[in-house]
Amino acid sequence: MDMTLEVIPLPVSDLDRSRDFYRDKVGFHVDIDQEVMPGMRIVQLTPPGSGCSIALGDGIWDESRGQKKPVPGSYQGLQLCVTDIRAAHAELTARGLEVSEPVEYSPQDGGTFMYFSDPDGNGWAVQEYRRRIKEPLHELLAQVKARQQES
Repeated sequence: MDMTLEVIPLPVSDLDRSRDFYRDKVGFHVDIDQEVMPGMRIVQLTPPGSGCSIALGDGIWDESRGQKKPVPGSYQGLQLCVTDIRAAHAELTARGLEVSEPVEYSPQDGGTFMYFSDPDGNGWAVQEYRRRIKEPLHELLAQVKARQQES
């Protein structure tokens, strides 16, 4: 059975402010911004090139039986990957995002990061993973699936 991680609910205090932040400063695409049922507005945004989105919403946790609603700003360690961190830094700062300078923890591919927080304090890392230039994730996943089907 395949399982895909496609949506991460993100706790925020102000839907419009957060939608605008992720759309305008980080460059996410707004997929949905609507009341999906009475009293429940969902804003779903997807990073360019990603198969996983974030969902902001009034009442998301109200329907998730037994799950406690997280405090806005309590998510840390959310991570985006880019193939060129210097170019990503330039684009994000040009959009007005306060993002740290890239830090190289290791010269190996995948060892360089930069960081930012949303208006509520949810923390993000951006990792440079140059390998994705030649090996896009969606292609690797298709190859893995094809090999599994052959077995």
